Amino acid sequence: MASVIEPYVKTRRLRRGEYDRLVDLGMFVGERLELMDGLLVVREPQGSPHAAIVAHIGQTLATTFGPGWHPRLHSPLALDDESEPEPDLALVAGGPRDYVSAHPSTAALVVEVADSSLRLDRRLKGGLYARAGLQDYWIVNLAESVLEVHRDPQPEADAPYGSVYRSVEFLRPPTMVTPLAAPGMRIPVADLLP
Repeated sequence: MASVIEPYVKTRRLRRGEYDRLVDLGMFVGERLELMDGLLVVREPQGSPHAAIVAHIGQTLATTFGPGWHPRLHSPLALDDESEPEPDLALVAGGPRDYVSAHPSTAALVVEVADSSLRLDRRLKGGLYARAGLQDYWIVNLAESVLEVHRDPQPEADAPYGSVYRSVEFLRPPTMVTPLAAPGMRIPVADLLP
């Protein structure tokens, strides 16, 4: 994420604990923000197609994974001390009440639905998820009607957050996709696209 701040200007990034306290104090009411590597990033508004497909994917994955898994839609994921993004969908172990006292810090699968946010989802969010070691990251690319499956997170010095996914597949219908956390399940890619 390129900065417009001059290199000689001293800045201070927020830690996740500080951000959470500010949220609890109501400092960001009405604002759509995510903490990404210590910076507050304004989230884009959601159009109707985006919201509908996220809800649909949530239902599809809940059915695929079954009991013991919970799809969290647009909810925080406490990745590390500097990042608390809100992916469109994070599939986590357990149920909703398991996260009353704290946000989950990992997910079996993270999904972003991308239209105008494609570059952000690929480079920046992908880098954060790879740095956190999330093994299975999918981008539902609405612009190209393709499912991007990102796997095998590895450190890379030149990457925006120091890590990248080494494996990226572009899947189109009638292809099937198998989540890493549910190796016996096959999901038609067509079921994840509008």
